[in-house]
Amino acid sequence: MSYPLSGNTAKRMLIASIFPFALLAASAQAQNTDHDKGPWQSRWSSGEELYEKVCSQCHDPKVGVGTAIQGRVLPVEYVKFIVRNGFNAMPSFQASYIDDESIAMVAEYLSSLPAPAAQP
Repeated sequence: MSYPLSGNTAKRMLIASIFPFALLAASAQAQNTDHDKGPWQSRWSSGEELYEKVCSQCHDPKVGVGTAIQGRVLPVEYVKFIVRNGFNAMPSFQASYIDDESIAMVAEYLSSLPAPAAQP
């Protein structure tokens, strides 16, 4: 006997299957717009931009895939470790895609946000 997937399970499976393609598209777009930047310059102008273009695809509470990370005041070294090594379903990101300065900017940005409201 088979059971249909619940709405949340189906949604998570769909997002998980689309996520790699979204990363590729974001990477290609960044490469196309960053032709004038040297290797020492960040492709992200702010922590907010990095969060909106990359992190929020899973970590936005409205998406419901990754852990909500807003307002948690996570140490920069912890965020850097998770970004570089990945964790559970989160992929790792090389320094060529997200540099250390950008990780610090996104950690600072996330700490400035209010924590999401608890869900019943």
